[in-house]
Amino acid sequence: MVGTTQDTRPKFKVRMLKLHRTLAWLGFAALLLWGGSGLLHSWLTLFGVQQAVFAAPQRELNLAKALPFDQILAKAGVEKAAAVKVVVGEADNLLQVTEQALQARRYFSLETSAELPNHDKVYAAFLARHYLNLHYENIRSIEWIDQFSDDYHPVNRLLPVYRVSFDRDDGLNALVYTETGALAGVSNHTKQRVQTAFQWFHTWSWVPNMAETPRIVVMGVLVGALVLMSLTGLSMLILIRRRTRAAGAKGWHRLAAYVLVLPVFMFSFSGVYHLLQHGWPNNQSHLALNKPMQLNQFQFPVHAEWATLTDKLVVSGFSLIADEAGTTYYRLALPLPKGQVPTDPQTIRNARFDGIQATGPALYVHTRTGEPWSQGDRELAFQLAAHHTGLPREAVQSATLITRFGPDYDFRNKRLPVWKFEYGAPLNASVFIDTATGVMADQTLNSAKPESISFSMLHKWNFMFPLGRQIQNWTIAVVTVLSIVLLAGFGIRSRFR
Repeated sequence: MVGTTQDTRPKFKVRMLKLHRTLAWLGFAALLLWGGSGLLHSWLTLFGVQQAVFAAPQRELNLAKALPFDQILAKAGVEKAAAVKVVVGEADNLLQVTEQALQARRYFSLETSAELPNHDKVYAAFLARHYLNLHYENIRSIEWIDQFSDDYHPVNRLLPVYRVSFDRDDGLNALVYTETGALAGVSNHTKQRVQTAFQWFHTWSWVPNMAETPRIVVMGVLVGALVLMSLTGLSMLILIRRRTRAAGAKGWHRLAAYVLVLPVFMFSFSGVYHLLQHGWPNNQSHLALNKPMQLNQFQFPVHAEWATLTDKLVVSGFSLIADEAGTTYYRLALPLPKGQVPTDPQTIRNARFDGIQATGPALYVHTRTGEPWSQGDRELAFQLAAHHTGLPREAVQSATLITRFGPDYDFRNKRLPVWKFEYGAPLNASVFIDTATGVMADQTLNSAKPESISFSMLHKWNFMFPLGRQIQNWTIAVVTVLSIVLLAGFGIRSRFR
C-alpha cells in the first residue's frame, strides 16, 4: 500500500502539470478577457456618474384642506385601482392613482380634484431633476420604457420607467420609477460606453438570442478552463515543493500564485455557476401589484379629522391599502429620525448598494370607521403574501422585516422596507412584500439561493462589506490587475519560452 501511494503521487503531479500547461492558452484568454472587462465594472462602481441627492422628495403631509378621496375619484370615474397614494409634487402634494401595472399613472389635485393630464411624464421629469440636482437644466426627451432590452437590462427589475434625458453634451440621463418615486439608474455617454464594453466582453451581449446556447457553451468552456487552471495550479503548489525560487517569469508566476490562485478560483467558479444559473435570459420581472381595490369605502373623513388624527405626529407618507378581505385602510407612514439620510457623494454611493429604508413605522386607520387597525403592518404583510402566492399562512416558515439590502434582496429592487416571507413546499421560495402599496417586490426560489450567495461572496466579495465599499472595490481591482499580469502574463511567457 505504501509503495502504491508513493508510485501514484509522482504520476498525479505530472498529470496536474501537463493539464495546467495544456490549458494555459485558454486560461490566459479567459483571465485576460473576463478579468479585463471586470475592471470596467469596478470603474463604474468607483467612478461612474451617480445621483446628487439620495432620498426621494419629501414634504410634510397635511390633508386638512384636501377634498374627500371618494369625491376626487368618483369625479374621475375611478372605481378600482391597484395603488392609491399621496406623492410629493413639485409645487403641491398630489393624489397618484395606479390602475394597471403597465399604464401611466394618473394624478389629481388634492384641493380641487382636477386631474393633471399626462402628468406622469411631468412627475418623472421632476424626480429626475430632484435626484440629479438639476432644477434649471433643459430636458431633451422623456422616453417611456415598458419592457426590458439591451439598453434597460432585466437586472434592473423595475417596470415601467421613464428615461429623462437632459439637453447636455455629456448625455446625462436618469431612469425613474414613478410608483415609488425611485431612481432606477443614472447614465451619461461615458458610463454608457463603459457599460456597453462591459456587456460586450463580460457577458457577450452582442451574441443574438438565437445563439444563446452556443454563447453559454463557449463561455462555459473558457471560464471552466480557468477553474481547472486554478485547481491544477493549487494542487501543484501543495504537491510540488521547491527549495529555491525559479528565476524570471516562472518564479514570479509561482510566487504570485500563493496569493492569487484562490481569488482566481473564486471569480471563475462563481462566474461559471452564475452563467449556468442565469445564462438563458429571463425577461420577466417578479414585481406584482396588488389586486384592484374597491374605492367606495371612505366614510371616515380623514381630511376633516387630520389634525386630531396626526396630533404630535409628522406624516411623511400616505396611501390606501386593502387587506385580503377587501377592507381598505389609510396607511400613514412616519419619518425616520433625522441624520440618517446620506448627503455627500461617497456616503450616497455606499447607500445606493446598502439601502436605507425610506420611512419609519406606519399607522393604519379604517376608511369606514376611522378606528386604528391594531394588527397593522405585519398582519397586512401576511395577507398580501397569501394573495400574491395563493398559499395559506401555514406555508410560511418565517417572516422578517428587511430594512437593508443584502444578497437575497439587493439594491436593484429600489424599495425598502419590505417583509420577507420564507415559504416551504410547494413554493420553496422567499417572497418580499411592500406593505406601502401592496406590491410583491420580488421572489427568490430556494434553488437559486446558493448561486446568489456564491455570486455575492465569491464574485462581488461582499464578505469585505465591513471594511467599506471603497476598500472592497479597490481590492478587487488590484487583485484582478495582479492576476492578469503575474498569473496570466508571466505564466504564458514562461509557457511560451
